[in-house]
Amino acid sequence: MEETTLRLGGSGDNWHMTWAAADTMYVSLCDGSGWRGMPQAAYNSRAYAVQGTPPDVTFEYLAGYPALVNNWKTTECSRYYNFGILALGDSIYQFLSTPNRPFSEAAPRFVGAKLIYSPDKGKTWHNGDGSTPVRWEAWEERSRENMVFFEEPGDTFALLTMLQMGRNYQDNTDGFVYIYAPNGNVEGTMNQLVMCRVPQDRILDRRAYEFFVRRRGASAEWSPRIEDRRVVCTFPAGWVNRRIHPYAWHPSVVYYAPTDEYLMANWGMGCDAQGNEWFKKPSYLGFWTAPKPWGPWKQIHEETAWTPDRDANARAYQPQIAPKWIAADGKSFWLVWTDFQQVGDQCPYYAFNLQQVAVEMG
Repeated sequence: MEETTLRLGGSGDNWHMTWAAADTMYVSLCDGSGWRGMPQAAYNSRAYAVQGTPPDVTFEYLAGYPALVNNWKTTECSRYYNFGILALGDSIYQFLSTPNRPFSEAAPRFVGAKLIYSPDKGKTWHNGDGSTPVRWEAWEERSRENMVFFEEPGDTFALLTMLQMGRNYQDNTDGFVYIYAPNGNVEGTMNQLVMCRVPQDRILDRRAYEFFVRRRGASAEWSPRIEDRRVVCTFPAGWVNRRIHPYAWHPSVVYYAPTDEYLMANWGMGCDAQGNEWFKKPSYLGFWTAPKPWGPWKQIHEETAWTPDRDANARAYQPQIAPKWIAADGKSFWLVWTDFQQVGDQCPYYAFNLQQVAVEMG
């Protein structure tokens, strides 16, 4: 529904969201200055609270969130990107992806993820081992000792998405948290989706993670060995850029309670003809549904030129299904994205944009 497009400001991208027990949503921001009227800086990663329902939405600054400000084009530009986020009780868990080197150096790629958490609704934050304050390890200090995933086979599980299952994860019945990721950083693996799971009370314990191996009827087989992982879903080829850093196919997955199924939005990078440069044409947008978190996934919608608001110059990316903003009857939901298009020397839509999506029931 193009007429429902809203542009709610802010400066940033990625916008992974989770719905907390107190009816607040929390949203992650990457590479932006946030909203006017709040403290602003060149944030690499930040989190905000979101109140209300479109079009009446407000954003709240979380003063206790650990400062991660870019000192651009220097070795201090630490580059941790907050992607996957989940609210459980009073806690907020957040995975921050890390590349292997500054983007100013040759051939950077994402190789791992650091886990931080807040035990008190975003007031204070801890490293995954419980220590505080949060540390932003220098490039040479990053390892499997302080990352949940780091330099795994094929660079898998470096860009993480957490399944959202209603307010306070209340629609979950098996006690597990589910996590999705691209299977690597190149065409042929980045467009492959893999997943893992961990008990809700052991998110901080890397030893408790299990990896999807295969479907067995309506159930799934899991392994504690990341080497045993298998692909859950494969997306179309030709939508992964080679230069700057590979960047595509980061899903948003929610439990769609009105129809008792799972809904996934995902996107591919609009590259140039050689597959090198990013955002040279509109992105790919697709939606998939499945009866279980592990599939089987069926594609229900495809756009090979994603142009929100019928804007041919749109360079939209990172579609995120807002877990709180799903209609009770299932006939619509709100999709959030960022638009990388330039107008002169500005990027006016590099912001929190959203659109209501109509769903055909039956």
